[in-house]
Amino acid sequence: MNSLIVVLLSSLLVAAESLQCLWSLSLAAVDVYALLVKRSFRTPRATTIYSTGDWVTGALSFAAASGSAAMTTLINNDLLLCSENHCPTFMAATAMAFLSWFAIAPSCVINLWAAVYAVQRA
Repeated sequence: MNSLIVVLLSSLLVAAESLQCLWSLSLAAVDVYALLVKRSFRTPRATTIYSTGDWVTGALSFAAASGSAAMTTLINNDLLLCSENHCPTFMAATAMAFLSWFAIAPSCVINLWAAVYAVQRA
């Protein structure tokens, strides 16, 4: 049962971080396109889409990292089954998920601020 939960949470973590990478790469592509055509995508609608996407991917990343951290703590401290479940690798993945969430957080806040400002001006 415990190994099934670990597999599910690690799959959730991989899926959340993959979605975050795809979202970031798509925003980078949009930014490069905007630079190439020398056009700004700072319309209220676009800013709201960016902000919503950042908040959704940020919340999903944080939820996956929190669930993975809880499972790591359960396996390592409570069940003492760390040698059977590849704990160091799982702990490193969880730590990297939290670090990526901390990197996403400023973007979420700034995009939310820009979306509110753009909607108020429209």
